[in-house]
Amino acid sequence: MRAACGAADGRTWQTSRAVPRYLRAVPDALTIALLALAALGAGTVDAIAGGGGLITVPALIAAGLPPHAALATNKGQSTWGSGAAMLTFWRHGRLDLAKARVTFPLAMVGSFGGATAVLAVAPGVLRPVVIALLVFAVIVLLARKPERAHPAPPTHRIARAAVIAIACGAYDGFFGPGTGTFLIVGFVAFCGDTPTSATADAKVVNFAANLAALATFAIRGAVIWRVALPMAAAQLFGGTLGARLAVRGGARLVRAMVVLVSLALCMKLAYDAWVSY
Repeated sequence: MRAACGAADGRTWQTSRAVPRYLRAVPDALTIALLALAALGAGTVDAIAGGGGLITVPALIAAGLPPHAALATNKGQSTWGSGAAMLTFWRHGRLDLAKARVTFPLAMVGSFGGATAVLAVAPGVLRPVVIALLVFAVIVLLARKPERAHPAPPTHRIARAAVIAIACGAYDGFFGPGTGTFLIVGFVAFCGDTPTSATADAKVVNFAANLAALATFAIRGAVIWRVALPMAAAQLFGGTLGARLAVRGGARLVRAMVVLVSLALCMKLAYDAWVSY
């Protein structure tokens, strides 16, 4: 059985029932330790502003994993970081539970749908659109006063959050880069959230989408667990640390980090497009 899944760099890949050669070629202990260190930094950054995959996916590829194995293994470790961040925000009373009850299942549905859609459309076609959206996201955050919330009526706010969750969940399953950033900006712009509360609520959607993608990859046997698990342990710590920093640093820290991550994503996607051209 062969299934195609989209990679963040626009390529497609196939898996089969036979054990692939790369699953038998696991990086050495020192490389795995360095990958865990990268996961620690990625988990911290991702909990604040998203974009952790900018660190871990290139690191996994540099360690010798093919792109498809790197993406699958990345989900195997990043899910734990987003889960840890979500729990930390919940413990600090920053999660909107009414919103989470709606966004969590919809993000999972969207992620499964996005993973299915990638069979018909090459993810690389999204690069120009994503770059434009990230630039728009930076403009929104720089123009909007982060300390002020302008909540919409509850019914409209939850409905808007539902649309954002299923759309970003589908995007995460289909392509991925910038999902956390889009969630934060979406919740700020359309739900009246402050950047800090938007970051907390974004982790609910992130965790649900990551969980759905991880289940898909794990069923296909594409996750290299001997690499993913040490990185997952580091992600647990990084996600917790990043969430605490976001709570303490408030809107200014979140806004600054989102702008930096957005610019970094723009440069990375533009470089990928230039190289593939």
